[in-house]
Amino acid sequence: MSLSDPKSKVLLQLDPDEHASVFDSVVAIDSGVDHLLRHHSVKESDVEDLVHGAIFTRGLEDLKRTAIFVGGSNVEVGERILKKVISTFFGPLSVSVMLDSNGANTTAAAAVLSATRHRDLQGAKVVVLGGTGPVGRRICVLAARQGANVMLGSRSQSRSANAVDTIKLLDSNWNLTPFATGDDAWLDEIKDADILISAGAAGVELISKSQLEKFSQLRVAIDLNAVPPAGIEGVDVMATGSNVNELVVYGAIGVGGLKMKIHKAALRKLFTQNNQVLDANEIYDIGTGIVSK
Repeated sequence: MSLSDPKSKVLLQLDPDEHASVFDSVVAIDSGVDHLLRHHSVKESDVEDLVHGAIFTRGLEDLKRTAIFVGGSNVEVGERILKKVISTFFGPLSVSVMLDSNGANTTAAAAVLSATRHRDLQGAKVVVLGGTGPVGRRICVLAARQGANVMLGSRSQSRSANAVDTIKLLDSNWNLTPFATGDDAWLDEIKDADILISAGAAGVELISKSQLEKFSQLRVAIDLNAVPPAGIEGVDVMATGSNVNELVVYGAIGVGGLKMKIHKAALRKLFTQNNQVLDANEIYDIGTGIVSK
């Protein structure tokens, strides 16, 4: 299709980094985008003109064939850009937009959905290590939304408590409890967990094999760290629902297969109508459809 063809699918990739993500670009192309318009070093002040270019160039019936993807490595910056994109729309003049800066939304969705393959989240005790980071927070939100009792862990009790307070602003009925990992005493708080997800910084071990052995009823352990050492000692980065001593384990690349499917499905969904905002919850719901097949 030519770019002038109103039936062609056009995706604007807005990336605040110096170089627009090659990863995000390749996934977009593999998802069936006809034309990819890559913008790097995007600032909030740039967004209005870029969005206007997207919404003023096609008739209302063809706006669903233009969409925006907000990426980059900094999730907080991506969130601000998304907010600016949405505020620029008016009336029926809008296009669908997806946020997945640093892969936070698709990774969180894939991690939680991987756990649901083995344990219903309603009433489950879910422990999230590295819960104050962008992926960890999203995991906590998605798990709490499904009725889990979420334990949000951080090295700092105050940071953990602040994260819980912020998340509960979304829904005060969600069951979230903060804890700190300063010494081994924290293990007593979480040893009855059903699901353990490690979402900490790359290359940092958050829990050892000996500590893991103290869990009495753990069903699933998921490590999202692809850089050695593993966040959960002993979890193979390639593990995809492997059974290790009656414990189901997933490594970062093992979760990555589902993440990629969710990412591509979300991009394709952008072009079904012109008024969607795909953030963590919406992307999770897309993933639910994939897992249920």
